[in-house]
Amino acid sequence: MDSLAEYTSRSHRDRRRRRNAVRAVTAGAVVLAVAAGGAYAAGLGPFARDTGPDPAAGKQARAFLADWAAGRLPSAAARTTSPGPAQRVLDSFTAGLEITEPALRAGAATEAEDGTVTVPFTARMPVTGLGTWSYESKLPLRQRSDGTWRVHWTLSVVHPRLSGTEKFRLEREETKPPEAVDRQGTALSGDELPSLAPLMTRLGKNGTDSGARGAIHLVDRATGDVERTEAVFGARTVRDKGPVRTTLHAGWQSAAEQALATHAEGKNAALVALRIDDGEILAVANSPASGFNRALSGTYAPGSTWKIVTTSALLLKDAVKPDDVVECPKYLTVGKRFQNVELSQHPGATFRKDFTESCNTAFISLRDRLYDGELGDVARKYFGVGQEWHVGAPTYDGSVPAPKDDTEKAASMIGQGRVQANPLLMASVTATAVSGTFHQPSLTDGNEDKTTTTPLPRDVVTELRAMLRATVTGGTAKVLSDLPGEIGAKTGTAEVSDAQDNNGWLVAHRGNVAVACVVEEGVTGGGSAGPIVHSLLAAASDDPE
Repeated sequence: MDSLAEYTSRSHRDRRRRRNAVRAVTAGAVVLAVAAGGAYAAGLGPFARDTGPDPAAGKQARAFLADWAAGRLPSAAARTTSPGPAQRVLDSFTAGLEITEPALRAGAATEAEDGTVTVPFTARMPVTGLGTWSYESKLPLRQRSDGTWRVHWTLSVVHPRLSGTEKFRLEREETKPPEAVDRQGTALSGDELPSLAPLMTRLGKNGTDSGARGAIHLVDRATGDVERTEAVFGARTVRDKGPVRTTLHAGWQSAAEQALATHAEGKNAALVALRIDDGEILAVANSPASGFNRALSGTYAPGSTWKIVTTSALLLKDAVKPDDVVECPKYLTVGKRFQNVELSQHPGATFRKDFTESCNTAFISLRDRLYDGELGDVARKYFGVGQEWHVGAPTYDGSVPAPKDDTEKAASMIGQGRVQANPLLMASVTATAVSGTFHQPSLTDGNEDKTTTTPLPRDVVTELRAMLRATVTGGTAKVLSDLPGEIGAKTGTAEVSDAQDNNGWLVAHRGNVAVACVVEEGVTGGGSAGPIVHSLLAAASDDPE
């Protein structure tokens, strides 16, 4: 004889089978007649049916999660058995924990003996300024008398540990930016060196924000006592081990800040100086000092400073020699009309003259001596452009996409089109050009280096150095000619739009230091970036240790 428990269990199963059978007959009789051939083809037979959870339940669960994730809380609550309480809890949970844009992913539905359908889900809750809290929970769904499904509302729907006696509390830890010192151990102050104030919170091996910390605790609703900690945000390794040692040089940083303050004339501008022999960054300065870090993360067309890379590509394949005559007319049309700054022209100019006078039309005329995409290949292989850099703070590492047509190829020859860079990248390009070897730039010690590059041939480096020097002694970078030392440089003017003046660029090297500066709407490189770099080189030492 069956036991009472066995009888009861079997009775429940029998009732469930009868219920499913009735549902299949009443709701699917017409469909069965039409689809019988398809069922046979699938090997199911004429009376086969789906015995899994009702798809409508899973659909309702996914709709609830989608509404919650999108912030449509009234709509999400309306999909539950208790819309009023559900909306209040969902609102207080996301707002109280400062959660923005939840990511909620539903799993596979299962059905219990009593007909309840359960849909598990994974929650990724971004907490403003701290990080992401991840956990798993479940949605129970019950079918109403009219055949529709609703999420059976309980507090545990939101989180398994949320209950009438326990709730969650977000606590933020008041922090200050980590202390930092320069390469010689001198303390760096964001008050005295304002460009460093926003940067210092981002210092660290991975460039993450090391200043923000906090936690989500499960607490007793009555007493407020913490019962357990659900999530902890913010690494303690950077600040708690003492000051962050940087590669910066307090003297160079101060000179860079002063140069921008004196000569940027209220325009947005940025400057980077780094050591040529190892890529260590000596100064990072922005104007204005607060806000976006243009020096490391800006995305600009580098203009004619990019001709350093173009020249390298041409010299590498012996496509041109410095003494070859390459005409420099006022205009050259390649899909559109290109021209030189101030409509200059140099009849009978050599390629060396084209470089020192920054002749756009001459460089564009040589475009067919490079294959499509060759500029990008050279930039990546020899200069590390577009590879993943780990500097010790967030950076943009450049982009040189293959041109879509001949007009874009012409533009890329002179650092326009879709070529993108910033002062950090162009300071590195200059350092590589005059040394022959790329070194991943660094702002802190111990950064991972995933880059792979090839040294430039010595004869190419020799020619590049000679042309950069000639640009100072008799070309467009004469603004630096009165300074001591064997300075080499390249100016650049980059178009932005018809409604804006051109950006001005200048890159330079002296001793063991390479510098790059951009001034938004500076019109010309020599006229806008030139005085800034001149001020920096006049005030700072040649070879900082």
